[in-house]
Parts: sequence; structure tokens; C-alpha cells
Amino acid sequence: MDTIVLASLVLGILLLLLLASGVWVALSLLTLGMVLLGFFTSVPMGSLIASTLWDSSWSWALTSLPLFIWMGEILFRSKLSSDMFQGLAPWVSRFPGRLLHVNVLGCGIMAAVAGSSAVTCATIGRISVPELQGRGYPLNLTIGTLAGSGTLGLLIPPSIIMIVYGVTAEVSIARLFIAGVLPGLLLMLLFMGYTGLWSLLNRDKMPPSDPAVPFLERIYASRRLIPVVLLIALVVGSIYGGIATPTEAATIGVIGALALAAVTGSLTWDNFMEGLMAAMRTSCMISFIIACAACLTVAVAFVDIPRSLASWVDAMELSPYALLAVLGVFMLILGCFLEGISIIVLTSSVMLPMVQAAGIDLLWFGIFVVVLIEAAQITPPVGFNLFVLQSITGKDILAVTRAAIPFFLILILLLVLITAFPQLVTGLPQMMSN
Repeated sequence: MDTIVLASLVLGILLLLLLASGVWVALSLLTLGMVLLGFFTSVPMGSLIASTLWDSSWSWALTSLPLFIWMGEILFRSKLSSDMFQGLAPWVSRFPGRLLHVNVLGCGIMAAVAGSSAVTCATIGRISVPELQGRGYPLNLTIGTLAGSGTLGLLIPPSIIMIVYGVTAEVSIARLFIAGVLPGLLLMLLFMGYTGLWSLLNRDKMPPSDPAVPFLERIYASRRLIPVVLLIALVVGSIYGGIATPTEAATIGVIGALALAAVTGSLTWDNFMEGLMAAMRTSCMISFIIACAACLTVAVAFVDIPRSLASWVDAMELSPYALLAVLGVFMLILGCFLEGISIIVLTSSVMLPMVQAAGIDLLWFGIFVVVLIEAAQITPPVGFNLFVLQSITGKDILAVTRAAIPFFLILILLLVLITAFPQLVTGLPQMMSN
């Protein structure tokens, strides 16, 4: 037991030192694994590290990752963001909050394309912030809706972070995608509900209403947005319907995105190569982190840290709710310093055995973790969405943070709701499997 305590202390101290020194997350994880194996076990470190890196780098589940990223890069370089604002604005102009809802709905659609929080926030923000400021909408609510809704990029499938969690926790990626649908829609409704309520209570801060737009004109304004929505429905629907695996659906998405870009005239050789290279860089970065995290997972397993921690938690006789609360606070703290993928791969080797020992469904826990990481995206000092919005608006980080606080609290409310009513997460996957 003394060895395990010492190894845990070395692990924690070395991790803090490596991250504080600015070393890449992947290399930090690999270094931690090698130190644990070299100093606290007698296994042949070289051959074990080499075989683990190889085995974790060719997982079939990971093949969907670069394809979904490439699909998002193709559409990101098209005219999707401007078409989205023009297409959505006429449909929400009569709701309380009016064009502010474009931020929520636009981020929801972009989330299904990009699968990334920061990309979703930046893409919609570049178009909507100047547009809404020019029309006299309050900047604090514009920033808040973008900060909160940008996090939908993690929850609305196809989500990159869900793919990483599925591979790490050995949970079906297709079932994770299905499980994220209802919480994602509920989160959009909560954001829109808060926005509408705020606008009703602060009518003096809202601009005058725009004239009503006839139905046929709304359809015409949405003409370029409709094909993208249909492509997303085809990609996600093929997974839900059991017609295609995530990898096959991602292939359909790439082909469809290329076709849409060609039809709209935004597919040039330069755009094609830029999107391909950006997708390759992002995919390699994520795959490198996952492979190095697998080495750390093997190392802590050989040292027996997960079983010891699980026994320690079991001896404390924490209820599942108390365990979730402790893990939730821990992950929010990590989220102040790390981005989502790093949090998952860094904590999975220790956290997942504890969760399993407490009898918590790993599928449900995956969505719980994703929502937690969403909340961490809008917490300082390393809330990536906050930095994106600071660069777009020119406001200081404190002003951006204050605007995001109500939406952070809404994310915490969603955590409470899915904990109290786990069927919100597990109901749809169970129904689809029957």
C-alpha cells in the first residue's frame, strides 16, 4: 500500500510540473506512464510501451474521427455560417428574444457539423456578433448565448469528444451519439427559455421588432440551409436507424459535404487542401493523446492504483450521488486548466473503475462527463469559448465571464436533471435497441 501511495504522489506532482511547464499533453501522459512503469514495476517498459502505442493507434472505432473532422472542415470553409444566419433569422423573429435565438439554433446546427465547441462558437460568433450589435441587441446576452450554445459542439452528435470517450471507456459510439440527442435538445430549449424570459423582463434593452416575414419568404431564405440540415439528418439518422456504422456515416458525410461545397461554388483546390490538412493535424493530435493515454492507463493498472482507489472509495461508503458530486467538482477544477479531450484521457484510467464499482452505467456517465466538460468550456482561466468570444468582441475576459455565468448555471441544471431522470440519457438508446 505504501508503494501505491508513493506512486500516486509521484503521479500527481509530476503531472502538475509537466503541465505547468507547457509540455504537450500527449508527451506528459507518456512520461508519466514510463516513470510509473520504470520505478514502481518490474515489467519490461520498452516492449510494453511500444505494444501499447501500436495497439491503441489502429482501433477501428477511431476511423470515424478524422472523417467527421474533415466533414466539418469542408462545411466550415463553405458559406454555411452566413447562410445559417439568413436562413434562421426569419423563423425566430416573432419569439421573445428574437434574433438571439439564432445563436442557439445556429450553434446546434453547427455542432452537428463541427463536433467541436470552439469551432462552433467561433463560426457562429463571427457572423452573429456584428449583426446583432448593429441591430441593437444587448452585447452581454449575445456573448452569453454564444458562450453557452457553443458548448453544444460537444453534446450534439456527431461529437468528437464522444468518440474519444467511447474508445477510452469501450462504450458503443453509436449508442453514445443516440444518448446525446435528448440532453442536447433539452439544453437548447433551456437556453432559449432563459433568453426569452430575460428579454420579456428587460423589454427596454431589446431593439424594436422586425416586420413579420411571410411563410414562403422564410422558405426561400432557408434554401441554402436546408441541404445542410438534410445532410446532417442523413448522417445521424443512418447511425440511429442501424443502417450505417459511425465510420460509414462519416464517409457519407464527407461525400455529401464535398458535393454541397461543389454545388455552392465554395469548393476550390485551395479550400480542399486546407480542409484536408486541418483535419489531418487535428486527428493526429487527438490520436497521439489517446495513444499516450493508453500507456498511462496500462501503467497505473500495473501499479494497481485504480483498484486501490476503488477500494478506498468503497470503504468511504459514498452513495453514487455523492461520488458523482465529488467527481463533478474535480472535473470542473481540471476544466479550468485543460481542454475536454485531455480531461477524459487523463482521468479515465482512475475514474472509470471507481464509477463501475459504484454501479453507475458507463453510457450515462459518458453524457454526464460531456456536460461537465461543456460547463468547463465557459469557466476561467482556460475556458476556450471565453477566449474565442474575447477575440471576437474585444471585451475583457471578466466581462465575457460574467455574461456566460447564467448559461454555466443552466448546464449545471442539466446535470441535475439527467441525474434525477437518467432516462433522459438512457431512454432513447434502449428504445432504439429494442
